[in-house]
Amino acid sequence: MTDSPSTANVRAMVVNSFGGPDTLTAEEVHLKAPARGEVLVRLAVAGVNFVDTYMRRGLRPMPLPFTPGLEGAGVVEAVGPDVSNVRPGDRVAYAQQQGAYAEATVVPADSLIPLPDDMSFEDGAAFPLQGMTAHYLIHEYREPSEGDVVLIHAAAGGVGLLLVQWARHLGARVIGTVSTEEKAEVVRQAGAHDVILYTERDFAEETLRLTAGHGADLIIDGVGASTFQGNLRAAALRGHIVVFGAASGPADPISPNMLMERSLSLSGGDLWHFMETRDDMLSRANAVIEGIENGWLKPRICRVLPLADAAEAHRLLGERQTIGKVLLSTGT
Repeated sequence: MTDSPSTANVRAMVVNSFGGPDTLTAEEVHLKAPARGEVLVRLAVAGVNFVDTYMRRGLRPMPLPFTPGLEGAGVVEAVGPDVSNVRPGDRVAYAQQQGAYAEATVVPADSLIPLPDDMSFEDGAAFPLQGMTAHYLIHEYREPSEGDVVLIHAAAGGVGLLLVQWARHLGARVIGTVSTEEKAEVVRQAGAHDVILYTERDFAEETLRLTAGHGADLIIDGVGASTFQGNLRAAALRGHIVVFGAASGPADPISPNMLMERSLSLSGGDLWHFMETRDDMLSRANAVIEGIENGWLKPRICRVLPLADAAEAHRLLGERQTIGKVLLSTGT
């Protein structure tokens, strides 16, 4: 693999044109030596996320060609000048750095999260993006307290399952929405008190029924178009709605005055804005790691596929055939 002590050719999955999963092709790409403040990480596992599919389709355009993947876990292989926080041989993970669908990648040293020796690379790749997302969604807007009702959409997804566990850990009554009974059972096992099959019932009406008309004090929504209007009906008096995604498309606009009817508040979130400094990032990452090590937070890994099967991973996500996290293994 190595051309010289400072450069490397590695296998990677590359998008050369926007389109369907088959636009992901295996190629050999050249990595430059780590520059000042950078490190080369030999990746063992990469995490697969919906945002990767958006980039592949051109919904979040990237300069072509590019290697998808925003998170991974592996071992530091080389460091550039002025890097003091990690050294070769360290086990690390990272998030929000492009290019993880590869055998190795070069990332800023400040983006790295030290992994405990007893944490697998699979867990290390599964938790960063979704775990830190769950952390800010739970803690930054209206942190649930004992007895609060929390409604979590897409509760069987990677973020959703972590949110269910975190809200339950804080003492909230958790209601999740899912599309199938299989997913409902997984969400119950994660700690949800009630699960609503939105394919069979109006989730807003069911939330009000389950709570004797109270509604949800906090609603966390990564779905968007198909759920947002219902959120306005399902929210409790002085309830808070957080929108952090648009899996079903962007939500229709509303008049801000509509929020006055029950004194609702509304926020939008993006993980990037909640890990702008290394201290912020490590604080969130370490909170997730602590939950995993203490046993009350468990990332659910749905499938681990070979790196070359990245197109299949994208198909599984696009067809809603996953419950939890999909990973890609480099085989190293």
